[in-house]
Amino acid sequence: MCKFGKFLLKFLGIALVLNIGLFCAFFFDLDGKLLFNVVEPFLKDHYDNMERKDTLKTPYDIHKFPKYDYDS
Repeated sequence: MCKFGKFLLKFLGIALVLNIGLFCAFFFDLDGKLLFNVVEPFLKDHYDNMERKDTLKTPYDIHKFPKYDYDS
């Protein structure tokens, strides 16, 4: 066989293995399972423990807002 034939067979073999791997990831929803079981708990722990401003303790100053007149 020539060099191009060997290269073509290797390329087709790698492409076939890659295609099978991607099909398995799609069929078994492996990317969704990874996000749900690994990434989401990490993000939940991170964002649930963040300090936030307590909006219930801020005063409601209605006089600081501009006056709206709707005269037609």
